[in-house]
Amino acid sequence: MFIDKIEITIASGAGGHGHISFRREKYVPNGGPDGGDGGKGGDIVLVADTGINTLIDFRYKKKFAAKNGANGGGSKCSGKNGEDLVLKVPVGTIVRYGWVRDERAENAEDTEGSTGEDGNASVGKTGMIMADLNTPGERRILAKGGRGGLGNQHFATPSRQAPKFCEDGKPGKSFKVTLELKLIADAGIIGFPNAGKSTLLSRVTAAKPKIANYQFTTLAPNLGVVRLDYETDFVLADIPGLIEGASQGVGLGFDFLRHIERTRVLIHMVDVARLEEMEDAEDYGLTPVQAVEKINAELEQFNPELLTRPQIIVGNKIDLPVDAEKLEELKNYAAKNNWPFFLISGATGQGMPELMRGVALALKDAPPIVSYEPDYDVIFEPEKREDFITVEKDEEEGHFRVEGPGIERMLGYTNLADERGFAFFQRFLREKGIIEKLEALGIQENDTVHLYELEFDYWK
Repeated sequence: MFIDKIEITIASGAGGHGHISFRREKYVPNGGPDGGDGGKGGDIVLVADTGINTLIDFRYKKKFAAKNGANGGGSKCSGKNGEDLVLKVPVGTIVRYGWVRDERAENAEDTEGSTGEDGNASVGKTGMIMADLNTPGERRILAKGGRGGLGNQHFATPSRQAPKFCEDGKPGKSFKVTLELKLIADAGIIGFPNAGKSTLLSRVTAAKPKIANYQFTTLAPNLGVVRLDYETDFVLADIPGLIEGASQGVGLGFDFLRHIERTRVLIHMVDVARLEEMEDAEDYGLTPVQAVEKINAELEQFNPELLTRPQIIVGNKIDLPVDAEKLEELKNYAAKNNWPFFLISGATGQGMPELMRGVALALKDAPPIVSYEPDYDVIFEPEKREDFITVEKDEEEGHFRVEGPGIERMLGYTNLADERGFAFFQRFLREKGIIEKLEALGIQENDTVHLYELEFDYWK
């Protein structure tokens, strides 16, 4: 089964907690604190693998979590780092933050991401590109594991020689992402159903697509490699589902239009010998020129940049009776747009060697395969130990709020139930200027101050 778009939930590992311990050995009078650090949480890593062609491996299992870091131990023993979770995806996979339902909804859903399943704050906006793995073997970290907490050995000072507190490990990140496969091919065959796209692919490559005389025989893109000589080969793709209205969801919809975006050259195939028994076909009654214009109009509605790609017009089924006047009209239309023009027969193979040489020639001057730059790259950066603190008054509730990484970090390693820990907490508030800022905001005795989950009343 060909799966080219799917939503999964990823979660990096949490960091291990630091340890509180003291060295006690015979004949060692001044052992001091020796609590070890917690291990780092595992990362979520994606790797582009040439041995995978679809995203079917993610169809049934939707949640992926890396290992947590181990807690620190005594004797300055650090905890083991959590094992990274490596997920293999096909080459050409784009990763977007959040669940993006379809191409048409990406702009409409450019809203703030929701909170992760573990309560973490969102890390981006829905639809933002986080990674484009278009090179074989390319690796990308989607979510870094949480930093391990420091043991009490790090908090010893000349005035505080026996700290009874340590630092908790930081949580990992958890959020949903959309994996979206855009097949990478040098040339893509486009055109109405039954134009002969699959037949051409089967003739010039070793691919074995399903071929039959009815609409939408091909239900998934097919790839094959064309080998002209020792130094010349290219990847050819059969793109199904293109009819009038495809960019709005008609027929197979726009599910496979995304794969055209990775092709460097478009081979536009036209059936120049429509038969009366095909009256139910979408393109019945159209001239060859009108058929080309209809498909190009769909490409323009989906992505106007597609019409800037090199196109090759191919008239197929010339082994059957054709209208010479309409065929000449198609040839002149191609010349008017500076598009190479070829006539072939999928049934007999006539004209196919010339067409493949024409495609190889067009590829020499074609633009490179499209790649997408990440819109949101913050989560790839290592966490920083920031100490800024915000102090503000909630006018509606009438209380004061103190927040910031500096406060969060302090609360993580301070034991407020211990007398010395509480004294350290009070000195911290004064040394960091928090008390001064609260007084400047007009705090009075008995007013409530919130520090995340901690709440206390202010007294001078």
